Amino acid sequence: MSNHPINVLGRSQNTHVENLNAYQVEGDYIVHAAQVRAEDESLYELLQPIEDASHTRDRRRSPPDSACTRGTRVEVVKKVTTWTAGNISTADEPHILWMHGYVGSGKSAISQEVCVTSGRQDRPVASFFFFRNAADRSKIWRLATTLASQMAAVVPETEHFVRVAAKANPALLRQDEAGVSLQSRMQSLVYAPFKAAVQRGTGLRTSARFEGPSEAVPGATIPALARGPFLIVLDGLDECDNKDEVQELIEGMLAFFDDNPFIPLRVFITSRVEQHIQSHLDVPGVRLDNLVDHCSDDDIATFLDVLFNNELRRNPVIRAYVSEHGEWPPQNDRSKLVQHIGGSFIFASTVFKFIMGSTVEGGSSATPMDRLPLALKMNPGLDGLYTQTLERSQHLPHFPDIISIIALLEEPLPTSGIAELLGINTYKVVNVLVNLQAIIQVPGTDDIPVTLFHTSLRDFLTIRSRSGRFFAHPREHVRLYLRCLQCELVYRQHGRFI
Repeated sequence: MSNHPINVLGRSQNTHVENLNAYQVEGDYIVHAAQVRAEDESLYELLQPIEDASHTRDRRRSPPDSACTRGTRVEVVKKVTTWTAGNISTADEPHILWMHGYVGSGKSAISQEVCVTSGRQDRPVASFFFFRNAADRSKIWRLATTLASQMAAVVPETEHFVRVAAKANPALLRQDEAGVSLQSRMQSLVYAPFKAAVQRGTGLRTSARFEGPSEAVPGATIPALARGPFLIVLDGLDECDNKDEVQELIEGMLAFFDDNPFIPLRVFITSRVEQHIQSHLDVPGVRLDNLVDHCSDDDIATFLDVLFNNELRRNPVIRAYVSEHGEWPPQNDRSKLVQHIGGSFIFASTVFKFIMGSTVEGGSSATPMDRLPLALKMNPGLDGLYTQTLERSQHLPHFPDIISIIALLEEPLPTSGIAELLGINTYKVVNVLVNLQAIIQVPGTDDIPVTLFHTSLRDFLTIRSRSGRFFAHPREHVRLYLRCLQCELVYRQHGRFI
């Protein structure tokens, strides 16, 4: 064996390596490095949860950017939080609440408010906000590790049991569907650790099916549970791509609660009414709530009042108009708007953005006062809104290409990325999108992804019978793929890699 110095790390600088033994044998390197033990890693590093899936995410960067406007949804949020805070006292009491509603009815805003309220009341909560076409947040395979990480943070007594499970079966930490079923992941990383922590900390018999709950008080020695059960919020379950696994998730959840009727754990689920979800949640062990029953005109009116009042304070054009003509919009028009919107918060929000948009149409600048009558004539369905909004940019260069990219790419790109993919200047992309901000979220900088205000726009653009001339044809996938290859070739020629 040679005694000459070995340059293992090439030209690397400021590199620190511990426990490394390197030997040179006939010109080759044999390197031995001690691995970091699992018990030496933080649980966060071990589980690698999805960072932007919970209610604490930056909603401007990671949609949906939904929250309840002050004074709205008060009763429905109170109803849900009262249920989530209640202790489990009978064996047949549902642990799961499924709130379903149509597009734009405010499901994500309510989920967000329930999470925030629970945290404000010092009750432990973990959450996962699914979002279609948002990489891992539209998949289900990292749900268990993400929830387990949050659970250990709010109920520290569970961390030991999560670590034991991960050490016993490292395949639980795989970030794809290979190896371990979703039901096994949830059972091993979430349900079993929580049950073990509860039994060790409180002496509670979670599975005393016919004897009634034990005399031990839940949370007696687990401080986090002193104010109520642990809450898991799953928002937008219909936006998960893995339909079979969604059903598997529900089946495993129901089985766990059936075996552990007194476990201090509740699950709040929101989604649209989709057959693969409804068929599994519309069962005796689940409490159902139709959000349509909570969508009142009063909430929409309060929502609009807040938006218009805020705009009055910062918009000099509206202030000048009000100074000369009095209240705007007048109560009569506000009432017409409320009736026209029909209980849809997303429609209310989008119509408001349309009214306030500072865009140039037909060569003349339209004020909010000019656009209000147009908004009152718009079709109340979102398809009509999408059509009328898209028409504002359809005459601009590169419009079809930009819309197709936004509709078809699995992961959203910033304006600079869209421009690079199309081989055009960024300002040309912005020029198309600036007229579409009623339905598309365009960031103020060119390094934040362009996102949809709601995924129903993607549905609209990819269904020919709904979108007509705005249809994003599947053949565009091929063209986009070829453009990606061309960009990669350019990068390689310049010594860079995608």
